Amino acid sequence: MNPILTEIQELLEGRAEGRYGLSLINQQQHALQAAWLAEREARGDAMVTAALLHDIGHLVHDLGENPADEGVDDMHEALGHAWLIQHFGPDVTEPVRLHVAAKRYLCAVEPDYFAKLSPDSVKSLALQGGPMSADEVADFEAGGHSAAAVQLRRYDEQAKVKGLQTPPVAHFMPAVERSLLG
Repeated sequence: MNPILTEIQELLEGRAEGRYGLSLINQQQHALQAAWLAEREARGDAMVTAALLHDIGHLVHDLGENPADEGVDDMHEALGHAWLIQHFGPDVTEPVRLHVAAKRYLCAVEPDYFAKLSPDSVKSLALQGGPMSADEVADFEAGGHSAAAVQLRRYDEQAKVKGLQTPPVAHFMPAVERSLLG
């Protein structure tokens, strides 16, 4: 197996057991639920991979399980993007990079979106700049991959269900492998 596939599987199986923010699930469950949502909607390998790995930045930093509790924006979207661009193209990496911006965007353009956020997403939103301004909304909409980032964000918010049975990490690894560069 490709060494990066082994590393990804080991991160998701061995390092993603920490609690996911304030929710009652862990990082692995959150990743699996997001990937499963994308797979069930037949969104393709790149979106399944982005959904599985959208929070990989939380697993590659050493700031603890919930830095937002300490008033720290861990910039997990940038860390994850920087880690992923070595192995994946923009159809995977850009939605990951933009999924926090997509939360800010949705809070600005959908009046009821903020009310749907989990308590930890509300806390991190404040650290991440709050809802976008009109200029930021226009820039986000004009940029590439914004629609995929919004879709990924919707999976992110839905993927917080305690006790939801999903396929294991290994189930998603073929999609990850098909999404690798070269």
